[in-house]
Amino acid sequence: MDEVVLFNPGDSIGNFHDYHEAVQTAQIYQERHDESGHVLVVKSEHGEPSFDIFLAEQQLTDKSEPSTTERYTVSKKI
Repeated sequence: MDEVVLFNPGDSIGNFHDYHEAVQTAQIYQERHDESGHVLVVKSEHGEPSFDIFLAEQQLTDKSEPSTTERYTVSKKI
């Protein structure tokens, strides 16, 4: 089952078209910023495959957030 989450795209640590590059970058980020909690690699639900990296704590839980929020599917939790 896919986990769909909401994030503000402006909070993205990075955007990638290659999944493996996104995971590698997320792992490096996690090693350097171990105090920042879980790092998520998520897939955008729009158009061609695009992967973003977000901190799990930046996930938006209120669905009435501003229209700048986007839906993402969690691909990997690091």
